[in-house]
Amino acid sequence: QVQLVESGGGLVQPGGSLRLSCAASGSISRVNVVAWYRQAPGQERELVATISSNNSTYYEDSVKGRFTIFRDNTKNVVYLQTNNLKPEDTAVYYCRLGDILGREYWGQGTQVNVST
Repeated sequence: QVQLVESGGGLVQPGGSLRLSCAASGSISRVNVVAWYRQAPGQERELVATISSNNSTYYEDSVKGRFTIFRDNTKNVVYLQTNNLKPEDTAVYYCRLGDILGREYWGQGTQVNVST
């Protein structure tokens, strides 16, 4: 089993920054892809960014140039650095880990609110 715990959310003004963390514990496959998703009220969950175990990354168009995903494999933590936040970035942010055997695990989410 793998457990994921997100942290780092909060209230920030437009233009501000937050660093979200996704800490993994348990039986983590060495080959995996970690993704950040977000879900705004009344909206479907959407993919934000992904990072593979070889550090290949993907970003959804609306966050390119503002968000950066990176990982520290020594700590089993994946980060999402969010800069120049906009009100439309307000959502619950979730991390997901998928491994080579097709298993997937989700965290409980962390709330990000961008508002004046």
